[in-house]
Amino acid sequence: MASGKRITQAETIVQHVARQIAAGTFAFGGRLPSVRQMAWDHGVSKNTAAEAYDRLVAQGLVHARPGSGYFVNEPVSAEPFPGKPHVDAAVDIVSLLREQLDQFYELRPGDGRPPPSWMEGSELRRHFAGSRGSDAEEVDYGYGSSWGYVPLRERLRTMLMERSIKASLDGVLLTYGANHALDLIIRHMLEPGDVVFVDDPGYYPLFAKLTLARVTIVGIRRAMDGPDLDDLARKLGAYRPKLFFTQSQAHNPTGSALSPAVAFGLLQLASRMGFHVVEDDAFADMIPNALPRLAALDQLDRVLYVGTFSKTLSANLRCGFIAGKPSLVSALADLKMLTMVASSDYIERLIAHLINSGQYLRHLRRLRKRVDDAFARSIAALGDLGLQFEVPRAPGFYLWVFLPEGVDELALHAEAVAQGIFLAPGRVFHPDRLSTHPQAMRVNVAYGADPKFLALMRRHVAQNKNS
Repeated sequence: MASGKRITQAETIVQHVARQIAAGTFAFGGRLPSVRQMAWDHGVSKNTAAEAYDRLVAQGLVHARPGSGYFVNEPVSAEPFPGKPHVDAAVDIVSLLREQLDQFYELRPGDGRPPPSWMEGSELRRHFAGSRGSDAEEVDYGYGSSWGYVPLRERLRTMLMERSIKASLDGVLLTYGANHALDLIIRHMLEPGDVVFVDDPGYYPLFAKLTLARVTIVGIRRAMDGPDLDDLARKLGAYRPKLFFTQSQAHNPTGSALSPAVAFGLLQLASRMGFHVVEDDAFADMIPNALPRLAALDQLDRVLYVGTFSKTLSANLRCGFIAGKPSLVSALADLKMLTMVASSDYIERLIAHLINSGQYLRHLRRLRKRVDDAFARSIAALGDLGLQFEVPRAPGFYLWVFLPEGVDELALHAEAVAQGIFLAPGRVFHPDRLSTHPQAMRVNVAYGADPKFLALMRRHVAQNKNS
């Protein structure tokens, strides 16, 4: 069936010349027929022939020499710049993220995000359908401040105070999501060869950023009450870290929660050994304000506190923040200005409107109910299969599920891919990525009780018992 799209005379000439170049009829570096000759050969006007040559130049196939005519370009190397080992290593670490972003899966128990229907199916959808926000007419069409929209920063100070974290306005910087916040901190505070501590298992996109920065990454064993203080003390006997990156509550991937005793012990070691702590609290709006935060105990002395709205609103609404000492946050604001000028004033105003109108609070209530229900269903369903996991103290998005000894992790993953099921194997969450760790996987509770996922796991558990 014809497409209905008419090919112009100029495009016909372009396609003809491109085929001739590919076939070698017009040699690389060789002179092409003049505009007049091309027009005569194809029975078109000189203007049409000139347009065809302009398109060939735009496509990089030919170039013009004033007074001499048009010549065939030499082929361009497909890889003009050699790869860099540390960049290749960083990209390899986030291969799971590429799968998450680029591949289609019908079912996503390994996903790190809430389902889009949970995020955009209630207050947000109604908001976008009916309004752009009460203050949309006030948007300045130039750049916003590199610090971010002031009313949202002021609102964040109030939200932080509800978590017992006191921050000044010049100690709060808006970012383009939590990953951008982490990137700014890494760029400003670390140099190649520095040592950093991370949760093990922990947030694997962070490992990739640190690999890109060419720093030494040392994992600190993560327990259900936070970082293992004994392991931390042992590693401090061998290393002098500049930073310790950790997630206090609703930990990704284990779902674990920091206890007051561990929080106090960690900050004592940080003060004694002179390192700073970066506390990532991505799910803060989903969990009780009274849960322990390092930033609340430390009052932003040695702690940089990172938060985001992307996990609780929408992955497409990239907005996060850093809270810390004003002198340090000011330096991060300068770096933000140098690297991207400013974050999105539109998004920041939208989020401020959602908060101030009460829509964000109503959305959170629905989201918490969905998480609580899915958490309970997943625990019951996975427990019925005989799978081992520790139940987090507070409901959250993740469960860290151990695979029975003898289950072939690679075979499980291969079958899952064939069935359109996205899994998150435990190995990617360890900074050393070694196979010596107990086999496990991160399960997003939104999908933990899905019949198709449970059927896959049931088959592999049964095969292991029968083998």
